[in-house]
Formats: sequence, C-alpha cells, structure tokens
Amino acid sequence: MKHRQFALAFAFLCFGSATQAQDAQAAAKSSESDKPLYTVVDGYKVDADTLQGFRTWRAAACDRCHGANQEGMVGPSLIERLKVLSKEEFVTVVRDGRLEKGMQSFGNDPRVMDNIDKLYAYLKGRSDGAITRARVTAIE
Repeated sequence: MKHRQFALAFAFLCFGSATQAQDAQAAAKSSESDKPLYTVVDGYKVDADTLQGFRTWRAAACDRCHGANQEGMVGPSLIERLKVLSKEEFVTVVRDGRLEKGMQSFGNDPRVMDNIDKLYAYLKGRSDGAITRARVTAIE
C-alpha cells in the first residue's frame, strides 16, 4: 500500500492534478490484471520481474543501438518511443524487427521472447519516468 501511495504522490507531483496522477498510475498497471506493470522504490529499486527485464535488456545488448540509458543512438530513444507505442506494437517490433531500419528480429531468441513482458515493464518504467536511472537493483 505504501508503494501505491508513493506512486500516486509521485505522479501528482509530475502531472499536477489528482485526476492526471490517477491516470498515470492506471497507465502503469498491466491490462491483464490489477497487478502493477512494475514496482519502483527510490527510482532504481525494482520488483523481481522488472529486474529480469533489465537483465534481458543487457543480455540482448540492446544498448548497442538504443544507448546505455535508452535515450537513443543509431536506434531511436526508447524513452520517447514507449510513450507512443502500445505494448502490442512493442512486442511486434521486438519479435519481427524493422530490418529496413536496422532493427534485428528477436523472434527466435528465447532469452528475449520468454521475458518480453518483463522487458516491456522495465522499458515502460523508464519511459514513464518511474525508473530514473538505467541500472536497477532489486527491492530489498
């Protein structure tokens, strides 16, 4: 409950009204359930699934194109792209790639595809501003 209150207070500070704060909090929830998409404390301590998303990011070497802080290099800023991409669009791009733009396909990479929801949660947390630095650790 404390984390939920913190998230609401953080969103209120960022967005300026209770309604916008609640909308931001709702956006952080997964569509399948009432479980939060990610849980963050102090901007860099995350739940186990989100931590696995970060590890998947590192293992797939996504930073080579998208930058160590997801702010873009050869590939676009994922901080900005995840503000407009739906989860379904994200999964499609990761799975199928965008070969004409240099984005490889990870559809045959079980290390990525088995953790696609966790990878999305990590990157969405970064895009939403809840995860304030690229390197995260486990909530203790």
